Amino acid sequence: MSGFVTNEGKQEYINSYHEAMSYLPQPFESKMLNTDFGKVKLYKFQEEETPDKIPLLLLPGKGSATPIWEANLKDFLKHRPIYTIDLIGEPGLSIETKRIKTNMDQAIWLKQVLEQLPEEEINLLGLSFGGWSAANLAIKHPEKIQTLILVEPVYVFGPIPLKMILVSIPASVPAVPKSIRERMLSYISGGAEIDESEPTAKLIETGMRTFKSKLPMPEKVKTEHLKKLKMPVLGILAGQSTMHHSEKSFQIGVENLRNPYSNMVLFEDASHAINGEYPEKLLQTIEDFLKHIE
Repeated sequence: MSGFVTNEGKQEYINSYHEAMSYLPQPFESKMLNTDFGKVKLYKFQEEETPDKIPLLLLPGKGSATPIWEANLKDFLKHRPIYTIDLIGEPGLSIETKRIKTNMDQAIWLKQVLEQLPEEEINLLGLSFGGWSAANLAIKHPEKIQTLILVEPVYVFGPIPLKMILVSIPASVPAVPKSIRERMLSYISGGAEIDESEPTAKLIETGMRTFKSKLPMPEKVKTEHLKKLKMPVLGILAGQSTMHHSEKSFQIGVENLRNPYSNMVLFEDASHAINGEYPEKLLQTIEDFLKHIE
């Protein structure tokens, strides 16, 4: 199953994780949820002014965990309660206890997380691989999902380009030199230099080095499945992304999302690291969408 390669690596990661979490607002609640495929670390963040608003549940990208939302969380909280989880099979505090073999398995454990939340409805937001996880769940188990927000999702509106796949293969091996991982992260971030003094960047690099994921490859979402999504969907893509062909992916979303409240938005100058590059614009786009639905 997915897990840390060594106990020393696990402890190093946990230390980096707690350091990165210290830059986030204090969680209102923190717990482990049991699912058929493992234990899921869940946090709830809330301010006193917004307890009755429908929460956002945030799913992080591949190789990342709750601290990835450091640039966004404080502002998100001004508008509604926020749930975050660490994905099973990725670096974080969630623990895989039964091998996840299929994309249906991925949907089952995430469905079981939503079932344990007290709210009747949830706004589900996924970033990158978390965007695919959110879409995969919405297609297979749409219950409780009021809206689906996909920020730079992979395998949803188009495939990952071959160049990106080739670049990422060596970086996914824990034993490869640190410089290779940093070059890959820089490529994903539109050429930005990786600053390891920044806690979230340090955490991602540590996870890539100490954790081995054995999750199945995501199946690309078919256009007929996009057409069948009944809830409003907001797709936010980056014009300079290395994870898909942005203009083509944008058009696929426009042509196949059928709910009249669904919308596609393109941030022309953003890279795949969109949530850190444009936090205010991202917040405004998401809140305009949710207020229109509400």
